[in-house]
Amino acid sequence: MNRALWYSSFPLFWLVFQSTAIAESPVKRLQEFEQVSRSATLLSQSSEELQTDRIQITDVRFVPTATGVDVVLEAVKPLAQPVLTTSDRTLIAEFENAVLALPQGQTYQVDAPAEGIQRVTVQSIAPNRVQVSITSTNETPTATIRASQAGITLAIVAPTETAEDEEEVVVTATRTQETRRDVPQSITTIDRNQLQQQFAVSRDVSDALSKLVPGLAPPNERNNIFGQTLRGRNVTVLIDGIPQATTPNVFRDLQTIDPSIIERIEVLRGATALYGDGATGGVINLITRTPAQNRLTATTEIGVNTSLTGSENAWGQTVQQTFSGTEGNVGYVLSAGIANIGSFLDANGDRIALDPTGQGGLSDADSINLFGKFVYTPDQNQRLVLSASRFEYQQDPAFTSDPIVARLAGRQRARVLEGLNLEDEPGTKNSIFNLEYTHQNVLGSRVRGQIYYRDVLARFFPFDARNTASLGRLIFQSRVESQRFGTRFDVETPLTANKAVNLLWGLDFSHENSRQPVSFFDPATFDNSNGLAFRKLGDRTWTPPITTNSLGLFGQLEARLNDRLLVRGGIRHERAAVSVDDFATIANNSVTGGKVNYDETLFNLGTVYRITPELSAFASFSQGFSLADIGRVLRAAPNNFQFERVRPEPQKVNNYEIGLRGEWSNVQASISGFYSTSNLGTTFAASFVDIIRAPEQIYGVEATLDVQPSRNWNLGLTASLAEGRIDANNDGDYENFLDGFRIPPLKLTAYVENETLPGWRNRLQLLYSGTRNQFNNSNAFGRQAVNDYITVDFVSQIKVGSGTLQVAIENLLNADYFPVVSQLQTNDTQYLAGRGRSLSVRYGFTW
Repeated sequence: MNRALWYSSFPLFWLVFQSTAIAESPVKRLQEFEQVSRSATLLSQSSEELQTDRIQITDVRFVPTATGVDVVLEAVKPLAQPVLTTSDRTLIAEFENAVLALPQGQTYQVDAPAEGIQRVTVQSIAPNRVQVSITSTNETPTATIRASQAGITLAIVAPTETAEDEEEVVVTATRTQETRRDVPQSITTIDRNQLQQQFAVSRDVSDALSKLVPGLAPPNERNNIFGQTLRGRNVTVLIDGIPQATTPNVFRDLQTIDPSIIERIEVLRGATALYGDGATGGVINLITRTPAQNRLTATTEIGVNTSLTGSENAWGQTVQQTFSGTEGNVGYVLSAGIANIGSFLDANGDRIALDPTGQGGLSDADSINLFGKFVYTPDQNQRLVLSASRFEYQQDPAFTSDPIVARLAGRQRARVLEGLNLEDEPGTKNSIFNLEYTHQNVLGSRVRGQIYYRDVLARFFPFDARNTASLGRLIFQSRVESQRFGTRFDVETPLTANKAVNLLWGLDFSHENSRQPVSFFDPATFDNSNGLAFRKLGDRTWTPPITTNSLGLFGQLEARLNDRLLVRGGIRHERAAVSVDDFATIANNSVTGGKVNYDETLFNLGTVYRITPELSAFASFSQGFSLADIGRVLRAAPNNFQFERVRPEPQKVNNYEIGLRGEWSNVQASISGFYSTSNLGTTFAASFVDIIRAPEQIYGVEATLDVQPSRNWNLGLTASLAEGRIDANNDGDYENFLDGFRIPPLKLTAYVENETLPGWRNRLQLLYSGTRNQFNNSNAFGRQAVNDYITVDFVSQIKVGSGTLQVAIENLLNADYFPVVSQLQTNDTQYLAGRGRSLSVRYGFTW
């Protein structure tokens, strides 16, 4: 119990005790009663003065240092240690039981007190709380706290943009810490502040990436990344290095984690085999939140969103609570949240229908996410990380896509048909468990090991396949169930005393069990309800249980020949085995199972030359590969098919790239050209069941530019242009273009951002998707003409109290457009419009 409270309460206990004797001596007891009452009043007043005795801060001084600035707070007596938090290039220190007593008043602000520091503000934010906020011109500053009898000094270290040891470090490109300038391939890094801006507009990770990453196709807005290629090829999605792909591929790799727990995203553009199967177009690595440096930081985020073109079931809400901190050598992050997503409305105020091919969509859904991470650092060389996450996303639509539009003349936009009654709702459930251990010095080498487990369930919307014999002519609803266990191990060994030559070597192992069963429904019930009711008749196997084991061994040598030239080369050997038991297909064809083995050896070679300290040129040759989608092969297997007799070869991709990359104090720019080839492509045939295995060529150019003309202004743009051809006859003549699902049209993005007032930032961003008509207005699947469109988003964020208020408007100009994937569809039930003007309001605060 508080000592002052005990002292103030004691006379009351004494009064109760003495009251039993009052009758014995009325006058004496009355005198004692008055004396005790006076004592109680005095002690109570003393207690109140003790509890409200706020320490006065009488002066604030700024002392520039070699690394930043010292913020000196002078006080009448020692101040308590502040609580430190960070937000948008700003370090915030809050002092409890303190009050400002400055000649300047209750707010004191100084601009540019030192190089790298944009602003320091000292203000009272409550009767007994003082806040010091330090905003840098670059990344978030750090502080060391020095206490004394006369107050506290915050020794602020300002991040620098030109110092060699302060260059941005990435891990995805080489599986070890590397400065971005030393990577001989194009790479895009997106920090948490950028992500927060994009997620204010849309909580779809693929949508956010499409507006920031060159080479990534525009979003399809369908809860998947089918058709959203990177440089015209598939991309591998990782969460903390853990692959999210499944067998068969469900294209939901970016819908397996809630955006609130993402700290950073690194995108390696171009083929690579460093992570094994799948990265023929590149790698997207989602890196989860890291612990805060202070003892406890509690952050609450609440938000609402709706359409501005109509209000029918359009409201949505989000709530996220996060606790993070570091106590001694243990850091932690604990986060939980729920989200309700309302209906999406187009520019005309009409509900956007669901994708009837199976994916469903992003609207009319509920999601829940849980995340925990513990980091144990016993000393400066060792680090142990344990993390777990659970993400559930489930749609509950009361409507479907009206089939009537497919029977009307001319191109018809998909429309909503109300009254859907669906028992098993489409959605995704994903669980991840991860254990990592790193030791920086084991006999001079850095050693890292990782063990992970991932369990995913992806359920699709029912699909009417009565016109497709290989799909059993059924109305069915499928789901993919996949469990994967894996381990990664690598060692980085310096081969010279000055660490100019380093060898990275290691192995990866993965074991996956997966299957894709279906429930099929009564066609009479379906037809009589106009596609709104489903009566289950039974279950069948679409993709049988598949066991896939893969082992990869790799080595990579890096040599820094001098201060300007770096050369890196590596080799990887991959072995895989796929096992299938006997089964009957969805069309009741008999298949004899067995085991098929694959192996592939791949190489990479790259160099970076620093022309000046700010400008570098790079060139690389890299190979990536992907195993054939065994599930898709087995789905359409004919009767008496023997799995061991047909051995679909893996696809090997050769990627060539050259580029320039410049990073000056106020300008960052890059340009690169790429050319990739493969002898066995992965283009879908018109049936969407078969895959065309033919030689392919894809080539293109990408450019980025970011400029900071002043401390308050940022602006930039990206440009992506690619084209691809296929040798369908395998005769050496690349006479046909690749379809629109593989090759997106020209994509341009631009933004302008301004800090209008201290703590208030505004951003306007644009995405342009161009035209592409390489098939002379063909009506074939994936070969439709694609028309251009422009969307503009607006994001405003302002500091309010201890938090930040974000207001975002998606599709500010209310463009009536159709995403590229929608334009490529041949059935108008899939010709889904894009989202109209929408509003999102979110407030996050720390307490």
